[in-house]
Amino acid sequence: MLSADIAANYVNALRRLFIVEEQPAWAPHLRSRYAVRTSSKLHFVDPALAAAITGTSAERLMQDLDTAGLWFESQVVQHLRTFAELRGGRVYHYRDKSGKEADAVVEFDDGHWAAFEVKLGQRQIARAQDSLAAFVADIDTRCTPAPVFTAVVTADGPTMKLPTASSPFP
Repeated sequence: MLSADIAANYVNALRRLFIVEEQPAWAPHLRSRYAVRTSSKLHFVDPALAAAITGTSAERLMQDLDTAGLWFESQVVQHLRTFAELRGGRVYHYRDKSGKEADAVVEFDDGHWAAFEVKLGQRQIARAQDSLAAFVADIDTRCTPAPVFTAVVTADGPTMKLPTASSPFP
């Protein structure tokens, strides 16, 4: 059995080697009334490293869709981080005590933000849309602006940008 101390040492070594990066938790505003989970999530800087280290083939990954989903989410977060940082943004995740979540929240210094759910397949889009809608409905727009958009990213189809009432973007 791996002790918590040994696991922490391994994770710290992976951070120092730039194999994993933290995705910090997002709070809707500085004094949020929500009980937001504040733990960071860890993602591979490049999920291909995990596949190479474990010798995982595409066929084997198709037999373990939970792992495939985690690695795909890491890939999406990696890409969002690359694009967001070019524009001065940061990538977070969100989960509150009631289970509402967003796999990624991209936020800019001016307060504009967008939320993303990441799913392997298009059959999961409806559930992801409902999850994002429930998350956005709980945001107090007196303190935090509404998102400029929400989107569902899938591995087997186009990214589905969802309609929002206040989006300045088409």
